[in-house]
Order: sequence, then structure tokens, then C-alpha cells
Amino acid sequence: MTISTFNKETNQDKILKEKPRRQGQRLMNTGVESENTNRPNTSADQLICNSSNRGRVAIFIDGSNLFHTALQLGIEIDYAKLLCHLTQDARLLRAFFYSGMERNNDKQQGFLFWMRRNGYRVVTKELISLPDGSKKSNLDVEIAVDMITLSPYYDTAVLVGGHGDLAYAVNALSYKGVRVEVVSLRGISSDSLIDVADCFIDLDSIKQYIQKDPHSGYNYRSLSNSSF
Repeated sequence: MTISTFNKETNQDKILKEKPRRQGQRLMNTGVESENTNRPNTSADQLICNSSNRGRVAIFIDGSNLFHTALQLGIEIDYAKLLCHLTQDARLLRAFFYSGMERNNDKQQGFLFWMRRNGYRVVTKELISLPDGSKKSNLDVEIAVDMITLSPYYDTAVLVGGHGDLAYAVNALSYKGVRVEVVSLRGISSDSLIDVADCFIDLDSIKQYIQKDPHSGYNYRSLSNSSF
């Protein structure tokens, strides 16, 4: 199976200076033909929430939340498929992946290295050991700050995660004219977050489009085994 990678923008300054086109404005030079907005609302169509013009899209993924969601769904996420599916026919500004990190975990370091090389801007925070022996790292503040800071440069935010702590930031984005799509598992998503989003997509309804093919033949290698 051939894995398509997503090249980073070579002229980031030019992209950030461009003014985003808000809802109702026509995209130019996307290279994608217009969709038929009257087609039936299937599971795949739920991602764009009946909006044929999402403008420029920025993606914000809570890595820990998505990892535990995938465990509940019984799937392994294919992050190349995920990026393609979340972007759809829109213009991608940036895709952020937020993750707790263990410095001595070679397998995790290899995964994060792969993510950086395949279209994601990775944001990490070192895991903190709790009294019960578990480890945790909360990146809600980092997600909220990035969403607000970059809001002048995108039209639609795709938030992958269901933490209610992000509801205030999402609501603030709505007052800036930004459309927000929340992608998460319904059973573990905060009602306060869903209420302030423009639309909600249940990961269970799109899992067939983003799960890893067991016969794909590629894995995220540890850095110690990497030839890069």
C-alpha cells in the first residue's frame, strides 16, 4: 500500500498573511470541483456538516483523547487517512497534534517523528507522574491558545477531542466568525462543548474511513531503529 504524505507549506509567511474567506465566499484555485450540496447526508458527509464551503481549515487534535477513544472503538488510527478525511476538499492551514511525552520512550518518539514528517505540527508536554502511579499531561491550555491565536487566518476549526474545558475557547471563536466542528466519541464528549460547536461528528460514524488497515505494512518505528 502506498502511503501518501502531506508536504509542509514552503511559504508559511505568505499563507498567514492571506485573509481567510468567511462563510458564503467562494474559494479560488483549490483544484477541486464544487460538490453537490443536495446529496444525501451519509456518515461521510457528516464531517462537513452540510457545508460545501468550509474555507481554510485548521485542525487541532487532542492526542491523548483520540488514543483512548480509539481503544474504546477497538481500532488503530491511520493518521494519514485521518488528516485527509478531516481536510476533505478544504484548504488546510495547519494540523496540530497535542501529546504528552516520555523522553525515554523510543516508540513514542518514533511515532511523533513520523507525525512531524507527515503533515502534523506536533506540540508536546512532558507527562507528570500522579500519586496513584499513572501519568498525565493536560494540553487544553495549549490547544485553546493556538486556536485563538491563529483564528484570523482560518475559517473553520476542526477540534478532535471532547473536553468541556475547551468550551469557552470554542465559544470565543464563534464570536470571531469562525466555524467550529467537534469530532469525538459521543459517549465521552462534554455537552457544554457540543452545545457551543457549529456541528458535532461522532467518531464512531466515521471510524471506517480513518482506521488503519491491518495489512498496510507500515508501522511507526522507534528512533533507535530509524534510518532518517
